[in-house]
Amino acid sequence: MFSFIMEITHRRVTKAPLPPGPKGWPLIGNLLEVPSVEPWKVYAAWGEKWGGIMSVNVLGQRMIVVNSIDIAMNLLDGRSSNYSDRPILTMGGEIIGWNGVLAFANYGPRFKELRKLLASAIGSIRNVARYYPLEELEARRFVARVTAQPDEIPKQIRKTTGAIILMISHGYSVREEDDPIVRLAELGGEQLSAVTEPGAFLVDLIPALRYLPSWFPGTGWKKTAEAWRQDLLNLVNTPHQFVLDQLAAGTAVPSYTSDLLEDGKVDHDMVKWSAMTIYSAGADTTVSAIYTFFLAMTLYPEAQKKAQEEIFRVVGEDRLPTFADRDSLPYVGALVKEVLRWNPVGPLALPHRVTSDDVYEGYYIPKDSLVLVNVWKFVHDPEVYSNPFEFNPSRFLGLKPERDPREICFGFGRRVCPGSASAQALLYITAVMSLAVFDISKKVDGNGNVIEPIVRYTSTMISHPKPFECSVKPRSEKAREMIASVDL
Repeated sequence: MFSFIMEITHRRVTKAPLPPGPKGWPLIGNLLEVPSVEPWKVYAAWGEKWGGIMSVNVLGQRMIVVNSIDIAMNLLDGRSSNYSDRPILTMGGEIIGWNGVLAFANYGPRFKELRKLLASAIGSIRNVARYYPLEELEARRFVARVTAQPDEIPKQIRKTTGAIILMISHGYSVREEDDPIVRLAELGGEQLSAVTEPGAFLVDLIPALRYLPSWFPGTGWKKTAEAWRQDLLNLVNTPHQFVLDQLAAGTAVPSYTSDLLEDGKVDHDMVKWSAMTIYSAGADTTVSAIYTFFLAMTLYPEAQKKAQEEIFRVVGEDRLPTFADRDSLPYVGALVKEVLRWNPVGPLALPHRVTSDDVYEGYYIPKDSLVLVNVWKFVHDPEVYSNPFEFNPSRFLGLKPERDPREICFGFGRRVCPGSASAQALLYITAVMSLAVFDISKKVDGNGNVIEPIVRYTSTMISHPKPFECSVKPRSEKAREMIASVDL
């Protein structure tokens, strides 16, 4: 509330109005209007009335919602020094400890060092290319697992992404069944989604509650925080200790962590948390994108058929495609772009925090405002993308391709995802191998009725397709033979 009073005082000094938005109520502001279900769609609808930049107030916290790509780039790229901080997450960040990873770290020296470390390992196509053989191997294993368990696609996607990322980050080989570190990571992902859900914990709205003693009525959340903090520390420390043990035994597999530890120039705490960033940033987002790929192929068989025709024309049917074929498969490349655009994994992105008062196009943007970037609106803007709700890879081909969604979906300014090249590589190789060996289609029940998948996504920070039915079968006897030759 103090920040709200300061906002009013500074606004009088600047004489600039806030961006427009719903009026709200005394004290609580727009608390009753801010949506909890698919907020990006609600904000997009509000943008039709209030424009590309708007503001809302929740219990004194000012939020600036950006519905325009150009405005997002002008602020977050053009004025990045003022728009690169993160909000203070009392429960998830300060108490549990998720502010240790890059995505939630406040802008400052630690953030810069984390980003520099990650950029040196996974920040370019050249750096990512060293992991191509690993990703090809795990993608082959993925199609074999899906063939064996076609009704457990989300499980197999998680296993594959976990296997690749843990090998990159720690040189850790995932067990085929019930791996303890993958289990820890899945638990951590669930907890992270819970603590970043707006309004989930009262201490985020009233930070002073953290200082109440544990015996005080209504502080049961403190036990939850302590348990979840220990789970997070286990997730950070367990794979790190694995690498230390392997190095001591002389059996360590080259990885991000082993390379840094052997170099000896980076302290262990920074190594641990930067390696954890690779997993926390990459696993959940990539899982969502690959599951979206399967949903799109179920609903749009024409796009699937075009991609398969290109693969068979370029690669043939006697081998599986690899990264070496990537430049020769433009339609598949366009299909991967369309997966990122059609339903982005971070539809509202992570909020940025303004560190100093600002004025933009005559509007006052107060210090400590949270800036919500409506990526979903950007990639569904009919002025940028024709028929934006249709899945159409061809929009990125030809003489006048539409805007590349990769400019939008991986963040802005100094918060651009440093692992975007790695994420795109994993999505590509999983998609191209799946297209080469599978026919993905709508499922038919025992009575011969076609089960129509419904496009529904979770409202969490990383938005996932809700479970849907689909049929995944080897598309030929040759494909079946290639799958059978994979060694799990």
